[in-house]
Amino acid sequence: MIDHTPNKDHAALSDVFASRRYFAKFEKITTYLNRVAAVMQAEGDLRKDEVEILTAYVQGIAYTFRALSMKYLLVGRDTGHFFGSLAMDTRESGFPVFNELLVMANDAQQARQHLDNLSPVDQLKEEMVEQIISQRQIPTKLQFAMSQRLYYEEMLKGHLFWARNDPRILWLSGLDDRRRYLVHWAVYDSQVNLPTIYLMELEDTGRTSLPKDGRRWPEVQAHMMGQSLGGLKLLTIAKGFDEAFDDLHPKRLRRLHLGPMYSHSFTRQSGPLRDVLAEARAPQGQDWALAWTDEVLESERVIEEPSGWFGSVEREVFALDPFSGKGADTGATRMDRAIILPERPYQVLAEKNPPGFASVTKFVVSPGGKVLRY
Repeated sequence: MIDHTPNKDHAALSDVFASRRYFAKFEKITTYLNRVAAVMQAEGDLRKDEVEILTAYVQGIAYTFRALSMKYLLVGRDTGHFFGSLAMDTRESGFPVFNELLVMANDAQQARQHLDNLSPVDQLKEEMVEQIISQRQIPTKLQFAMSQRLYYEEMLKGHLFWARNDPRILWLSGLDDRRRYLVHWAVYDSQVNLPTIYLMELEDTGRTSLPKDGRRWPEVQAHMMGQSLGGLKLLTIAKGFDEAFDDLHPKRLRRLHLGPMYSHSFTRQSGPLRDVLAEARAPQGQDWALAWTDEVLESERVIEEPSGWFGSVEREVFALDPFSGKGADTGATRMDRAIILPERPYQVLAEKNPPGFASVTKFVVSPGGKVLRY
């Protein structure tokens, strides 16, 4: 059962079977996303280093969903605790709401303390068997204790996708006066409840290399996280960065919005995909489609601007999309949209051919799990 609150876009997965189907759906989707990344690399849409970064973030999302699935493993059951249920965004994203990740981050800080107060796994299993055999009862409270232990253990393993995933830097080329780096970071956008990944390729002409610069690197990290808002155009972010750091030159900025996830069983979005999924009547596990948007902004040329009395600084001039006529509106050199979906919904989508989908790249999952691009 999905408990829809009137006049709100959030719903609680209060039924144990619906909750488990939801998490199983995302477990498959994250697996397919990694295969999509491999297809995009093979076709030249992503470089090897970008694929490795994207795959790491997608795996982090998978780990976050796994931890949440442990937390809510016994949702709807009488565990003796008022524990709530997963809150998901049914209207916009199909993902958990932002607050779920904030609570997880707080739980992670106290995970070790919680584990110290919980019985070991083997002891919990023995007590479950004893209660089943001797008392002929379902050991619900023990199962709940086990689920919470597994939840905290997942967080201690690390590598989860958090509400804020601070910038990391990779060296690409150059050693002396002009070094090239790839900086990447990610956030869970609180406005639309979606994971968003950023990659910036920049040149460093500073005296000290950026990763070793104790003054600039913390400033860069703080600036990037402060500008990680889905409502900001890439052009705004890149120009702001270019003007804030005279010796750092953003050459390429990429942003990937992973989602929304559509499902006739779980979400209430409007639009063609909702109608496609309703008409497809796909069997359990195949009633979904995941959309994402890939925005890229590239530097077109460099100009010199005066700085101080006698100096000058480099400033980037960014290329805006010359073909769509909307480059100024999107603030990007190009913007590509794609969806991944199982075969049955794709067949209905191809038959209906709704307006606006001709330019959307389709990645179709075969029954065997192979991903094909259309």
